[in-house]
Amino acid sequence: MIGVGIVGLGGMGTLHAQSVRNLGADVVAGADLVPEQRRRFTDEFGAATYETHEELVVDDAVDAVIVTTPNRFHEPIAVAALEAGHHVLVEKPLAHTLESAERIADAAARADGICMVGFHNRHAASMAMFDEQHARGRFGDLTHVEANYVRRRGVPGPGSWFTDSELAGGGALLDIGVHALDLALYALDFPEVVEVSGVTRTTFGTTDEYADPEGFGDNWDAEAGTYDVDDSVSAFVRCADGQTISLEAAWATNRQESMDFRVRGTQAGAQFDIGDTNLEILEAGTAGSDYYADVDMTGDATVTGYAEQDEAFLAAVAAGVAPETNTVEEALTVQRVIDAIYRSSESGRSVTLAESTRETTARARR
Repeated sequence: MIGVGIVGLGGMGTLHAQSVRNLGADVVAGADLVPEQRRRFTDEFGAATYETHEELVVDDAVDAVIVTTPNRFHEPIAVAALEAGHHVLVEKPLAHTLESAERIADAAARADGICMVGFHNRHAASMAMFDEQHARGRFGDLTHVEANYVRRRGVPGPGSWFTDSELAGGGALLDIGVHALDLALYALDFPEVVEVSGVTRTTFGTTDEYADPEGFGDNWDAEAGTYDVDDSVSAFVRCADGQTISLEAAWATNRQESMDFRVRGTQAGAQFDIGDTNLEILEAGTAGSDYYADVDMTGDATVTGYAEQDEAFLAAVAAGVAPETNTVEEALTVQRVIDAIYRSSESGRSVTLAESTRETTARARR
């Protein structure tokens, strides 16, 4: 039985703990700065709890560590766990900055344990069905992905770590846009990205007159805390072989919400909602008459992306082999594109990934 330790015992940490327990692992430890969270975790899972991750990673019962803290703390926790010989699953994004993500990748390359990154939407039924149809050649050559993760109103409350750039590294792009971007790159088999153009905006976070009819941010108060991150982004990604990605992500914007994901291929296209169980395939033909053929596929609603992802992680841990998906290298590519989007927005022009990497190296040296 694999002994799992969770660092960060809020909602996401609890979700992973429940998931791996259901999959047959043993939740043996948890770490969190908040005493109430530690008590609740012990009550639910019977696990030992610690105030710091340094205490958790030296617990002999721990084989694998799942990191679900604010983005800024991913690096010290993941690196400590890897250096202690543990296997690691880090929630998305890999880190709060590209430099930090690269240091995690370096540690993972040196480590004996495996390291995965938590992009669970790859494992949803909709994407699993798309993968199978793509493998059979049904779509032909993939040319473009339209990826949307847009909330009409859904800004995390001010004063939380989500709206503090020091803790989060960014706003809507790093929180929810990262899901759409990762899924787009994954659908295209992670092609070489050559140029990125993007604009990020902070429109809603500093106003007292923020309308929130559904109460997503029920503690809304423009003066309550730091809000220095983006709440929407529009971006375009061009790849070396001509494939492209258009990305729309927002915590809040004056349009209908959307998690619409559309893939264009030379033989057929596909569309679904990110994380959903259904997939629609769009085809056309000439047999008898020119026609459209729209095929609806309904996946198993009991299959969730989180459960499938955690199962893949535990299987890799048990086998002691590097994972085939959710790799650190893929997550680092996603982080490089995100960094390039921010640089493009700052400079007002498109940037190449090579250019962005040079700037990152220069910053790290300074």
